[in-house]
Amino acid sequence: MNDEQQPISSSATKVQQALRAYGLSTTVVEMPASTRTAKEAAHAIGCMVGQIAKSLVFRGATSGRPLLVIASGTNRVNEAIMAGVIGETIERATPDFVRETTGYAIGGVPPVGHDQPIPVWMDKDLFVYEQIWAAAGTPFAVFGITPAELQRVSAATAVDVK
Repeated sequence: MNDEQQPISSSATKVQQALRAYGLSTTVVEMPASTRTAKEAAHAIGCMVGQIAKSLVFRGATSGRPLLVIASGTNRVNEAIMAGVIGETIERATPDFVRETTGYAIGGVPPVGHDQPIPVWMDKDLFVYEQIWAAAGTPFAVFGITPAELQRVSAATAVDVK
């Protein structure tokens, strides 16, 4: 990764400001290669796929509320397990719903800095890593953070998502 400071997009700046508001000194970095998928992100960053913290937005089937699951890049979210944890059936959110509720497009949804408060659950498997990487507002922007810091700033409940 390149440590040079470069100007970042407005969406990445919004995430950077949210991180600063939580007292974190981590810096959002825009990569030259796509970080849209966990595999692409790991390749661009030079880390293991499991270190990628995927922010996946679901919709409560009954309530219609947005729900965020932060999953390890190697894990697929088991919607039946998560429905039991959350207390209602969940469904995948449409791209329009994701943008309307978070302020970001799929492929760049960060775990913080959303347009509205969203309940968050975080994959326990992320806690095996010293550092993890999350999307920062665009398919090219990421930031590094410890799992404990991410849990704190996202107010996430740690769960087994798979």
